[in-house]
Amino acid sequence: MDFQLTEDQQMIQAAAREFARNEIAPVAGEYDASGQFPTETIRKAGELGFMGVEVPAEYGGAGLDPVAYALMIEEIAAADAAHSTIVSVNNSLYCHGILEFGTEDQKQRFVVPVASGRAIGCYGLTEPQSGSDAANMRTRAVLSADGSHYVLNGKKSWITSGPVADYMVMFAMTDPDAKAKGVTAFVLDCHQPGFIRGKTEPKLGIRASATCEIEFEDYKVPVENRLGADGQGFAVAMTVLDSGRIGIAAQAVGIARAAYEASLDYARERKAFGSAIGSFQMIQQKLADMKCRLEAARLLTLQAAWNKQRCRRTGERNTLFGSMAKLTASETAMFCAHAAVQIHGGMGYSKEMPIERYFRDAKITEIYEGTSEIQRMVIARTETGLR
Repeated sequence: MDFQLTEDQQMIQAAAREFARNEIAPVAGEYDASGQFPTETIRKAGELGFMGVEVPAEYGGAGLDPVAYALMIEEIAAADAAHSTIVSVNNSLYCHGILEFGTEDQKQRFVVPVASGRAIGCYGLTEPQSGSDAANMRTRAVLSADGSHYVLNGKKSWITSGPVADYMVMFAMTDPDAKAKGVTAFVLDCHQPGFIRGKTEPKLGIRASATCEIEFEDYKVPVENRLGADGQGFAVAMTVLDSGRIGIAAQAVGIARAAYEASLDYARERKAFGSAIGSFQMIQQKLADMKCRLEAARLLTLQAAWNKQRCRRTGERNTLFGSMAKLTASETAMFCAHAAVQIHGGMGYSKEMPIERYFRDAKITEIYEGTSEIQRMVIARTETGLR
């Protein structure tokens, strides 16, 4: 067992850390307050190769491995979770699905501009009435009489980057009677007629990551934009989420690390009763628990990333490792952010410091791309073989 990072992994980790500290951290609070999409910093992230880390170079990406991707997301999330959300969706939910299931033509048309940072991708699975129950979707795709295109009608909700996206990987029912086996995946151009963006959602956290509802009104998608076979959409969605959960786990590790490091500094500097508060046993207990959970979450996340690479060779699913990493890391982020607020006291509750932002940002990691309850169900069902 070798825990040493490769030269390429160390390189992207260092590059992401420098970019996050110099370009993202100074503006994170401002973007959080305004809720404005961080166009400039995301453009720079694309120029550095962060928008397509695992995408092969021939499709505009950096051509690195899943561990490198997880390391990059952690560094960006430690500066600002909202930026890491945008980067994660581009990499995991959008590019990964097309690389796994797309044709060569689809990869050239839809991956190259997004992986190179010239365009933004998004992912449309959730609907107003179907979150965790993804098979219960109402968006319909009806094949035209001449077989040249599908006509989409329906609504998707909580679409990360939806207000600014250029392309979307989305899912619709082509055979409602078949339920999950009647779902088909498509790649859409977001600038075509019938693609209607709703208002940007006012969110508790990750506020600079623009989110909205998308409505389809007789949107025509060419049959050549179907991703995978007809009825294969649910398998596409679940495979993509296996990958996406590693990104969310890495994001959660980054949030937890930021909360821990801020608390460590504060415990050394803040004095009470004539001593640094870090010398008090109750503060030491919190710091020790934060550190242990942080390192455990990081190891699970890197294990999931490493196993994703192995699964590419074996053809296995990475479901169990992705769910364990996502569950553990997200709950660690919430634990560390809560402890950080407590350690900072009144200052932790003030917007003068980023601690309250870590607290708000951490919560979403327990919800999107599969709630903690769903992760526990996935883990238990995978281990027991029972449904």
